[in-house]
Amino acid sequence: MISSMTGYGTASGSSGKLALTVEMKSVNNRFLDVSVRLPRLYSFAEEPLKALVQKSLIRGKVDVFVNIDASKDDSVVVRLNEPVLKAYLEAVREMREQYGIPDDAGTTAFSRMPDVFITEKVPVDAEAFTADLMETAGAALAVIREMRSREGDRLEADILGKLEELEGHRQFVARRSPQSVEEYRTRLLNKMREILESTDIDESRILTEAALYADKVAVDEELVRLDSHIRQFRELLAGGGAVGRKLDFLIQELNREVNTIGSKCTDLEITKTVLEMKACIEKLREQVQNIE
Repeated sequence: MISSMTGYGTASGSSGKLALTVEMKSVNNRFLDVSVRLPRLYSFAEEPLKALVQKSLIRGKVDVFVNIDASKDDSVVVRLNEPVLKAYLEAVREMREQYGIPDDAGTTAFSRMPDVFITEKVPVDAEAFTADLMETAGAALAVIREMRSREGDRLEADILGKLEELEGHRQFVARRSPQSVEEYRTRLLNKMREILESTDIDESRILTEAALYADKVAVDEELVRLDSHIRQFRELLAGGGAVGRKLDFLIQELNREVNTIGSKCTDLEITKTVLEMKACIEKLREQVQNIE
């Protein structure tokens, strides 16, 4: 079974009173590139999260987004900043004594003064939080892998269809090529006889030269290699796994053989078929670029 590099997965979980949401998106990429975005306070979990993704996926650009909802978290401590409050009180006393300003300040007024209170958050248990995040991320990974697998099934079906089309074109060239070579040999032989009709030359020599030139337009070897590449393509798909790079290499080989056939053949029907084969291979290339 093959997998696509395109997918999306999300999962929700919790860590204490923190609500966690992990969202993953992946697109095509030559290698595996994992990017993690999470609040700075929890940056200690970035590397474990990357490692988790790297163990599960092989290729693709993967963006991981972590959202942490702390609205129900009560692990915050507010305490009085006594040195600051004493300084404010001393300043108010001086105002009253030196300038005769009435002392009408109350607790509400002082509570609004900057830095009178210190807000502290209870330190996060990094180990427990990371374990909870990994569990949620694992669930999101399961979703994205399932989606990539389903997309891989669709890609495989489409690719197999295009391989059938390419095989049909190959068979046409295989049937047409011998006739094309014979026609070429006949034309070449007649042309040589026409040019050399006033020259005393051995007929067998003409036949030999015509045969040698005709062999240069034969594409038997290219057709054999093309058949081998198509069969190998199917075998890789059937074997499953991360075969994207191998298939991409085979695409280059398929294209090379078809280009050679096109450069050798002068037959109009084969030329038209070569164009169809090149278009088919290009479609295969587009699909293979999506495979992990």
